Amino acid sequence: MPANTSKAARLRVVPNLPEKEDVFRNEDGEVCEICYGTGVEIVPGKGARTCECRQRDSHSSFLDRAKLPRRYADCHFHNYKPQNPSQVNAFKFATSLTMEYPAVDQGLILMGTVGVGKTHLAVSILKGLTERGFTCLFYEFGTLLKEIQDSYNVNTKASELGVLAPVLNAEILVLDELGASKPTDWVRDTMAHIINSRYNDRKLTIFTTNYLDERKREKEETLEDRIGVRLRSRLYEMCRTIEMSGQDFRRQNRER
Repeated sequence: MPANTSKAARLRVVPNLPEKEDVFRNEDGEVCEICYGTGVEIVPGKGARTCECRQRDSHSSFLDRAKLPRRYADCHFHNYKPQNPSQVNAFKFATSLTMEYPAVDQGLILMGTVGVGKTHLAVSILKGLTERGFTCLFYEFGTLLKEIQDSYNVNTKASELGVLAPVLNAEILVLDELGASKPTDWVRDTMAHIINSRYNDRKLTIFTTNYLDERKREKEETLEDRIGVRLRSRLYEMCRTIEMSGQDFRRQNRER
């Protein structure tokens, strides 16, 4: 290499060295042009910091490990905007639980109508605890039931134990839309197995549900109607119930 070749020019050669094993590459095999695969970005006058390529990769890995749907990737405490006292109260309990865990005795049930931010807060708790090093898992209840049912198919490689083991063992579980599936005997037995196992093992569980404890209108189903008396009773002991009200955030955003 000529003596007058600049350092920057020499560094740019790094992305073209596929045989270099210690160079960090993204999923497409590309090397970052900012840090040249080192994972460290040098900021003039400020020193070194973790390159944004590593931060993106870490965030992506988190989403995969926690089974968090991509549509919730941007949900955080800092961008949840409570609009009434019930949402402020829910935000307070969610942030307190995140900061105080594991010195907490109960999880949370965030209940309310659609679009009031229940899942946003539940995901924010999950992200906050993951950042503190705890293993977390997210499941929509209907999706979990479907995966368990699929495990009974002899043509699939999954087993019921393989599906349930992470759900039962995760330190923190977010179970979204509790009660959304038709309450058959099998659904209630499956719910009972998950809830009782996590209760007995003192595992923290965060639930969200669109069903309330009291009927607001005639013939409206309650959470007890959907999951049964015994399980609702167990959840009173297992979780603090936080009812949220308000207008649908998603509808408001569409109308703006």
